[in-house]
Amino acid sequence: MLILSRKIDEKIKIGDDITITLIDVHGDQVKIGVEAPKSVKVFRQEVFDAIQKENKAAVAPQNENNVARDAVSALSKLLKK
Repeated sequence: MLILSRKIDEKIKIGDDITITLIDVHGDQVKIGVEAPKSVKVFRQEVFDAIQKENKAAVAPQNENNVARDAVSALSKLLKK
């Protein structure tokens, strides 16, 4: 893992196409901006995890419909934040 220190408005480049900009620091919260091609999917970790869980539930046997419903519900709650 590469660990970098940045000040507000400073950027980090990943390859030629991805730029991460430090937008704001407020207490223990950091706001970042991510510029990337539309073909690059960018998710918060908890949203990514919920999507993975939903995908796994979708391919589970039909008798596990409750698990799939719970995954969709969890994802919906995360996306409303």
